Amino acid sequence: MYLATTDAVAKASEKSGARRGRVAGPVLALGAVSLVTDISSEMVTAVLPLYFVLQLGLSPLQFGFLDGLYNGVTALVRLAGGYAADRGGRHKLVAGSGYALSALSRLGLLLAGGATAGIGAALAADRIGKGVRTAPRDALISLSSPPDALGRAFGVHRAMDTTGALLGPLAAFALLWATADAYDAVFVVSFCFGLLGVLTLVAFVPGHREFAPGHREFAPGHREFVPGHWKQAASGPVNPRKGAGPAPPRAKVVDLLRVPAFRRVLFAASLLGAATIGDAFLYLLLQRRLDFAVSWFPLLPLGAAAVYLLLAVPAGRLADRVGRRVPFLAGHVALLGGYVLLLAPTDGWLLLVGVLLLLGVFYAATDGVLMALAAPFVPGERRACGMAVLQTGQALARLAAAAGFGAAWTLWGVGPALTCAVVALAVALAGAAVLLPRTERPS
Repeated sequence: MYLATTDAVAKASEKSGARRGRVAGPVLALGAVSLVTDISSEMVTAVLPLYFVLQLGLSPLQFGFLDGLYNGVTALVRLAGGYAADRGGRHKLVAGSGYALSALSRLGLLLAGGATAGIGAALAADRIGKGVRTAPRDALISLSSPPDALGRAFGVHRAMDTTGALLGPLAAFALLWATADAYDAVFVVSFCFGLLGVLTLVAFVPGHREFAPGHREFAPGHREFVPGHWKQAASGPVNPRKGAGPAPPRAKVVDLLRVPAFRRVLFAASLLGAATIGDAFLYLLLQRRLDFAVSWFPLLPLGAAAVYLLLAVPAGRLADRVGRRVPFLAGHVALLGGYVLLLAPTDGWLLLVGVLLLLGVFYAATDGVLMALAAPFVPGERRACGMAVLQTGQALARLAAAAGFGAAWTLWGVGPALTCAVVALAVALAGAAVLLPRTERPS
């Protein structure tokens, strides 16, 4: 059944313009939205570690919990966002709501006036917006691309997304330099870029039901789009409950976890996430080791983002050719190399370039590749929910990793904490190599 489905999707995609070697229009439009939105978000996130640790004087333990909360709060809303998007095919509407909330959070930062509670609420709103939009967005990408080009599609999107991540810190650095550290200017410009992202989504991204034939994977029992109406496949509906609406969120999640291949991908990704310390910690370690001026700190993410930008598309194409499992594991090997390099008695440009290069390789080989790896194991009508489950598992695992590393740093010092991170990631890599399915076809 899978082969028949794949052939049908591929043939229909060629007729609709998504020919081999090309990326579908919705993917490019979503890439443009992410590019503009990432300029907005990275303008703010680039200065947060510096602000919390160096200006507010938080301990590594406190920062670890804040960093984990900042990235882990999305787990609270990912499942709800994925379910809402799948219910009635409202992927564009739900994603747009998330983008809009993140844009409005910039105004919250502006109105907070330096109050810690206000800043925390604004950051939480931004993360909630990201949690709501991420799964529907990735579902739109997978549903608008042929199965054999998922790696390329996600690679192109992530490259455009990373272009925004590259430009955001530059814009923040330039604004702070030009305005003598006026953070309000950063927040205002960030809001304008966020609003532009929302308008781009509304204008250029089609809704789920507006996709051309072939932009929705179908098998017997799934609905196939036909110009002018929806038709039901001959074998009848998948849901045996006649006249019943969509299954409740918990039932959908339980059903997804019953798919062996998807469950193995989820467990492997969560295991690796639990051994992955946050990027902000790596940047703080670099700043302490190299002792450069703190005014240059916001530019550190640019090195990793530049490598990610250059390698995202090649990594996606490679994943489509050799299997997505191999690049995903190799990316974590690169991250392990970055941890080891920070432990080594290396200083100067070699340490800086080496860590940022390996971090960029890690993201290029894992971020979009993981979504492409998991997509074939999730039915089209549950794609957003499946993406949300996977992303939630990673977010919760990384929340624990950030808090754990911050606690280890505070209690034992940098060296022992980093040694623990190296051992944990090596063990997680071995476990993930066993867990990840060796075939990318649904069982």
